[in-house]
Amino acid sequence: MVSGKGGTGKTTAAGALALALASDGGRVLLVEVEGRQGIAELFGTGPLPYAERKVAVARGGGEVFALAVDAEAALMEYLEMFYGIRRAGQVLTRFGAVDFATTIAPGVRDVLLTGKATEAVRRREGGRRSRGQGPHVYDAVVLDAPPTGRIAQFLCVNAEVAGLARMGPIRNHADKAMATIRSSATAVHFVALPEEMPAQEAADGLAEIREAGLHPGFVLLNMAHEPLLAPEALEEAEHGEVDTDALAQGLKAVRLDAPKETAAALAREVTEHAQRVGAESAVRERLRALGPPLLELPFLGGGIDTDALFRIADRLTAQGVGR
Repeated sequence: MVSGKGGTGKTTAAGALALALASDGGRVLLVEVEGRQGIAELFGTGPLPYAERKVAVARGGGEVFALAVDAEAALMEYLEMFYGIRRAGQVLTRFGAVDFATTIAPGVRDVLLTGKATEAVRRREGGRRSRGQGPHVYDAVVLDAPPTGRIAQFLCVNAEVAGLARMGPIRNHADKAMATIRSSATAVHFVALPEEMPAQEAADGLAEIREAGLHPGFVLLNMAHEPLLAPEALEEAEHGEVDTDALAQGLKAVRLDAPKETAAALAREVTEHAQRVGAESAVRERLRALGPPLLELPFLGGGIDTDALFRIADRLTAQGVGR
């Protein structure tokens, strides 16, 4: 599960994580539940249907499949699986019953969304004929989950449903989903930026899932800047101690125009860079103090395309993901 404050690059991190997990030749399913088609945009494909579709081949030959879970389609599948009344479900959809149900009971939608993702985790080759003995269809499932503000509620909704339904298919469905979510094989990762507010939301999200009895995974520090100067120079520049005269002399030696003005502008940029690096270092230490391993994703100018996504996945692999 990958969560984070809006704007932190949560979907990008989830996609890169899926590629990293598939880098050893495995099969990974990447699931989205917010209806934004963010995964399709990320991998440069057309809109994803309610079907598992291969979207990438990872380093080492592994495959990444993607699924955009739709609550109505999940309900049709649910009714067919447990009650054999798919046609009745289609009638309910035509009359807007699904929207009505999810409006008066918002948790119903989350049950349908999490249920499909957790079913993919448990699924084995051969289906029911395997009697649970065949190998799993996927080596890992990555869920691009809702933002931190509602992640605990989203993941624990099945426990609430199980408390209301005492027996029957709904109770069994909720119990299986919650057992998968609470399993030690399931981890909730949080994406943060090297800024105070996203870091605080990551801290709050970690506290909530721990209180709910779920398992934290990594904290993914996204868009981390690489220092451009040596530590001693950064420390001096952070306090505004930049030798502008020396810069001007160097610029003059290579015959640049307006060396004094250029040196002054360059000194300001050096100071700003040093101060940003210092502020990011403070956030980094704060995130490390939360407990889970801190992994860093690089800041890449120019936006995220497929090549950039693979570069981020390679950085995750270098930090031990997928090994």
